Amino acid sequence: MARGWESKSIEEQQAAAQAPATARKLLTPEQVAAQRQRDSLLLSRKRIHEQLQAAQNPHYRQMLESALAELDGRLARLA
Repeated sequence: MARGWESKSIEEQQAAAQAPATARKLLTPEQVAAQRQRDSLLLSRKRIHEQLQAAQNPHYRQMLESALAELDGRLARLA
């Protein structure tokens, strides 16, 4: 009997959920921590960049640009 789209989707989701778990086993705890920190910094950078696009107050824009530069520096030190 043919499988429907729903079962294929569920199967793909389960495979995707298991794939990162196997990849994490190959990383050391330090590497996992560094990856989490990098992901967190990238997420913060994206949020600040979005706020910067909408900001109109020059002082607020300057603060956001400073925060963005700080995040870029921290990301560079992680690499």
